[in-house]
Amino acid sequence: MAIRQRLGAASLALALLSVPLAQAASPNSLAGDILGQVKSASGVAQMGATVYLYNRYDEVVRKSLTSQDGRFVFDGLAPDLYSVRVILASFIPAERHNISVLASSENRLEISLASVLSTVGLTSTPASPGTLMTDDWKWVLRTSQATRPVLRFLPDPAARASSSAHGAPFSNTMGVLSLSAGDGKSFARGAQQDLGTAFGVATSLPGAGRVQFAGNVGYAMDSSRPGAGFRTSYTRSETEGSNPEFVVTARQIYLAPRAGAGDSAPALRTLSTDLLDRVTVADNVTVDYGFSFQTVAYVDRLHNVSPFLRASFDSGKWGRVRTGFSAGATPTELLARDDAKEGSLDPDFVALASLPQLARTGGRLTLQRTQSVEIAWDKRVGSMTYSAGAYQEAVSNAAFMLSAPVDFLPAADLMPDLSSRSSIFNAGSYQRTGYTAAVKQALGERLNITLAAGRSGGLLARAPNSSFSDSEDLRGGIRQRQRFWATMRLAGTVPGTGTRVSASYGWTDFNVLMPAHVFITQASNQDIGVNFDIRQPLPISGLPWRIEATANFRNMLAQGYLPLGGAGTRSVLTNSPRAVRGGLNFIF
Repeated sequence: MAIRQRLGAASLALALLSVPLAQAASPNSLAGDILGQVKSASGVAQMGATVYLYNRYDEVVRKSLTSQDGRFVFDGLAPDLYSVRVILASFIPAERHNISVLASSENRLEISLASVLSTVGLTSTPASPGTLMTDDWKWVLRTSQATRPVLRFLPDPAARASSSAHGAPFSNTMGVLSLSAGDGKSFARGAQQDLGTAFGVATSLPGAGRVQFAGNVGYAMDSSRPGAGFRTSYTRSETEGSNPEFVVTARQIYLAPRAGAGDSAPALRTLSTDLLDRVTVADNVTVDYGFSFQTVAYVDRLHNVSPFLRASFDSGKWGRVRTGFSAGATPTELLARDDAKEGSLDPDFVALASLPQLARTGGRLTLQRTQSVEIAWDKRVGSMTYSAGAYQEAVSNAAFMLSAPVDFLPAADLMPDLSSRSSIFNAGSYQRTGYTAAVKQALGERLNITLAAGRSGGLLARAPNSSFSDSEDLRGGIRQRQRFWATMRLAGTVPGTGTRVSASYGWTDFNVLMPAHVFITQASNQDIGVNFDIRQPLPISGLPWRIEATANFRNMLAQGYLPLGGAGTRSVLTNSPRAVRGGLNFIF
């Protein structure tokens, strides 16, 4: 009897001990890992580099700092395609796209940062005991402050608040100074450029907040007084499924004086407040929403409220579906947030340079308003991304650039353009429906090509030989017709020199004016004519900052100009004026 009791107790103890052992021996077989080490070109490990992990839709899902050995870990990743971006001051950011994380796999990155061309090597191996997760890596996971948050199943709010209170007040600080010259920004939405000198700084605050400040100063065309614009944004990192952002933008610009006004032309002043947020409704459903309140003063004053809403549904193997609605001005801040890459202030500069689309009618200031409804689908299959979309929009007070003789239209119906000697004309209202489809092919790690095509409404005028008696007659002579369009875009980085080049050509019926619809549900957009964007890092050593030269060429063949008749002279209306600009960027 005593022997049976002892055997029963031993069996019970063995069963209790086997439960945690069985649980510990069965790791999550559906998760994969991305490991990496960051070094300089000379092989020195880089501590404190910021590593961002993006999902297949280029959205940040995790962030880490490298340890004293230059290592980082993203573990427990669901099988999918990911991208990694590594940023460290005085080095060119390194990127790796289309990292395929499979179930029970480990992907190791060897990252070499350089001042001209950084590289990322990838080794993917199925998980097996001791293959990549050596004792050295396990020690990094246990001791590194940078990777410790990645390994927690649940964050500790009290510990997080305590560490933030005693940490540095600012972190991940970066700055950019941009000096440029050439054709500047137009009210007709030409090249997205600054007034001449742009600057920006961004820093992270304790408590998962980030502040970014950007500004530009310079002169408008034919103006003797300088203008300036400033933009400040505060973003709260995602907490409880929400990611709010608050933006304030102010501008004061002196345009070219009107005929007979001398130097007494009023200043153009704009002030806008934007509030936007992203909410995770479910694991595969997110909603972006917000509004912009805008005040514009030039001769008289007007106010405008522009709401927007976008819902995204990720159906997994069937791709992602997005629907969107916007009314009023273009949701610039939402587009800037979509284009934002950690470690870059370019979207801030673009948002600051995106001026309201203004015109005048009978001496009264008008603002272009667009009400748009969209639906789009996109899906990535290997190295290819497919997308399609449709939209319907109604535009009022459409503002386009008019190049014509001085006496072509009354001065009360024209507004001086910001960056040219042309004027801005209110072409009235129109409605249209458009469709688009695109495919993007990645050609290796440094090159991709995009083909997009669609059908949309273009604007035509009466026969070129006909004349217009006044502004109302010109508006009445503009009609709409459906036209096909196609765009091919090539973007990549040149090996060896690190030159980043983006080239595109947009074809359509160049006898019509094709307004470009600004999508909020997909990335592929329509281009007009020949366009180039070039960025060349300059290999200058011994400086505490990086320097890159930039060049931007827009619509070089001057295509898509709508000819207008009148008085034996050639007058044209366009929304994509030809522009050339270049400069230097100093990145701190």
